[in-house]
Amino acid sequence: MVEPVGNHYVVARPVYSEHLFNEEYEKLHRYHKTFWDHLKLYFRCSPQRVKKVALGLFPIASWLPAYRFREWILSDIVSGINTGLVAVLQGLAFALLVNVPPGYGLYAAFFPVLVYFIFGTSRHISAGPFPVLSLMVGGAVVRLVPDDSTGNGTSTNMSAINEERVMVAASVTFLSGVFQLLLGILQFGFIVIYLSQSLISGFTTAAAVHVVVSQLKFMLQLSVPGYNTPLGIIYTLESVFSQITDTNIADLVTSLIVLLVVFVVKEMNDRYKAKLPTPIPIELLVTVLAALISYFVNFEEKYNVAVVGKLEEGFQVPVAPDAGVLQKCIGDSISIAIVGFAVAFSVAKVYSIKYDYPLDGNQELIAFGLGNIVCGSFKGFASSTALSRSGVQESTGGKTQIAGIISAAIVLIVILAIGFLLAPLQKSVLASLALGNLKGMLMQFKEVGILWRKDKYDCVIWVVTFLAAILLGLDIGLATAMAFQLLTVVIRSQIPSCTVLANVGRSNIYRNRKDYKDIYEPEGVKIFKCSSPIFFANTEFFREKLITAVGFNPQRILRKRNKALRKVRKMLKKGELQVTPKGLICMANHTHESDEELDNNKIEELDQPTNMTDLPVQINWGADLPPGITVPRVDIHSIILDFSSVSFLDFSAMTVLQKILKEFVRINIDIYIAAAHEGLLEKLERCAFFDEEIKPSMFFLTIHDAVLHILLKKDIDSSPELKLAEVTLQLSPFAILVPLRS
Repeated sequence: MVEPVGNHYVVARPVYSEHLFNEEYEKLHRYHKTFWDHLKLYFRCSPQRVKKVALGLFPIASWLPAYRFREWILSDIVSGINTGLVAVLQGLAFALLVNVPPGYGLYAAFFPVLVYFIFGTSRHISAGPFPVLSLMVGGAVVRLVPDDSTGNGTSTNMSAINEERVMVAASVTFLSGVFQLLLGILQFGFIVIYLSQSLISGFTTAAAVHVVVSQLKFMLQLSVPGYNTPLGIIYTLESVFSQITDTNIADLVTSLIVLLVVFVVKEMNDRYKAKLPTPIPIELLVTVLAALISYFVNFEEKYNVAVVGKLEEGFQVPVAPDAGVLQKCIGDSISIAIVGFAVAFSVAKVYSIKYDYPLDGNQELIAFGLGNIVCGSFKGFASSTALSRSGVQESTGGKTQIAGIISAAIVLIVILAIGFLLAPLQKSVLASLALGNLKGMLMQFKEVGILWRKDKYDCVIWVVTFLAAILLGLDIGLATAMAFQLLTVVIRSQIPSCTVLANVGRSNIYRNRKDYKDIYEPEGVKIFKCSSPIFFANTEFFREKLITAVGFNPQRILRKRNKALRKVRKMLKKGELQVTPKGLICMANHTHESDEELDNNKIEELDQPTNMTDLPVQINWGADLPPGITVPRVDIHSIILDFSSVSFLDFSAMTVLQKILKEFVRINIDIYIAAAHEGLLEKLERCAFFDEEIKPSMFFLTIHDAVLHILLKKDIDSSPELKLAEVTLQLSPFAILVPLRS
């Protein structure tokens, strides 16, 4: 019964062990489904399930019939036009990161949007090229199709190299799409949980630095070969600085002006976004202006600048991926698949929470997988979502993926009709626009200081991820970062926080005894808490911490006692000890028997429970022992293990725990386990954990139940620090420790 008394509560109930509680309240033994049960349920076929699967596979069938045409269509049209214009420019710019002709970036901005419109579950993200993914695809492209090292830079040779690179990019994209599709079908959407926010932040920041370095050759118009090897960024910078005197001044000046204008206007968009009806489309304005100036001033001939050139009208014929390329880029494709999904899902999750609609991770994998398969078939490159482009779609009023399909229509118009207008545009302008979209990623450097103050483990993960991705490359760096992140989890689990608890405020609350002044520790009782699962990797750590907390090694005490009993039997046999009403009295001069001699006995016998049935008197280990017999004194009679934070025990941990508990039981110390999670007791019973020495009755509902049980068992009515009210010990009530005032 619980009775509120002002801002206090009074609880009156019996002291419960797990067994008594389950018995009194008739705990139900529920049937837990097996793997085969789940498998049968998953493949069960019924009209309702077919409908559910169909709606899940084609989310458009759920949201399109409920579309509010009059309320949303205008917002979606405005948003779609703005997003489409940004998508065109980003497609052209990010194609430079892939090391393919800019026109192929338009395919990457078109096909994924069409597929996502049908299969995607987010209403606000804009599918398409993302700089980090583009750079990862570009790494595979440069590795498999390096720059012409002969110096024969004829148009025919460059055209052949570009064709090969386009095929490699398409094949890598196709294979990454296959991986994403398989992960989605196999319900592996949870894989994103293994990429922590710190890892994603450090990785994308490193990728942004790689993007900056990779675009220097376009901004300065230098012939810098691609390096997709560890320390490739160092080699690239070395090549850039060795040719710095060959910089094309016109491209450099143009790049700096575009960067300055883009950064300033983007800052104004951020600062005055509440007052602006729509963000200023600075990328579009800069592109149009730069193309016009380049055309009328004839920059290509006068200053020898590199331009986009003629964009092919229409679409490429669908092609099958190159089998030879697929075999060589499996690792790249897996990395691209995981990173692309992780970034897109993270962005989509932000908007799903903001606008309160469900998001299906497995369906997102299927949507992006199919998008990359289609895009790769049409010679595009890998897609995800760009943060800036999705931000434009949402901030300009986009309500659904109708905005996405309209943005695809804008890209389609450029592909089919007006792409030729971009021919005189300098590549250095596209490079600057690519860098202009990296502000958010580069600003993530600020997170290092914040993470250091909040969680040093996360800070170390960020720094290691960043350095690994910078120095080893994005693919190897990602694998290294994931391995290191999992290592930190293992370390934290392997070295858990272990504390000794005490009663605080004479109530039923138990906290770390080092943190409070007003504490009470029952005499002879130790309360030990482990804040982690106990498994094969941390069992020895758990044992060592428990021994440190109680102040002695139970195995050593047990062996000392068994050695002492052997010596007592030997002395009794020789008549050197005599039994009196006061105990054992030594009748002869003490002769020391070395520990070495005793240690030669079988160690297994010394680890057995002490047996005094053949002795004429029971030895009190806490009293004075005969001369020559020394056994460390033990001032503890009970130990409580707080298992409230122990989420699981593996079989190795059970074996070690059983051994530890027996060691304490054999030296007459009562041991209890409190607040164990539901199901642990049943699991231990299934694993034959209990025997004559370790019994299920040692499990209690709470620490306080165990403490009161000990007080009742030991008949402690008073102590120097505390006197218990008489009512607290009657009929085994669940009592609050309240001192009597004299």
